[in-house]
Amino acid sequence: MTTITKATTKGQITIPAVWRNSFGTNMFIITTKEDVLEIKPFFVDSIKTESDYTVFDAIKDNKGKGIKAKDLVKVLKSTL
Repeated sequence: MTTITKATTKGQITIPAVWRNSFGTNMFIITTKEDVLEIKPFFVDSIKTESDYTVFDAIKDNKGKGIKAKDLVKVLKSTL
């Protein structure tokens, strides 16, 4: 299925409900590859948190500390 959508004045786009429902999630990963915007479903339970690695280093947020993967997963699950 292909659809044309327009961004709002805030730069937001809508992913059609039929697509969101077909994946069973309302979370998506969006990446760019040259001139292509790629949107993939994201499932919190698929994140591996066995190791204690830092997901990113927050300079402005979290008082300059990185966030551990397991802590990020907890936050994501609490938003579902």
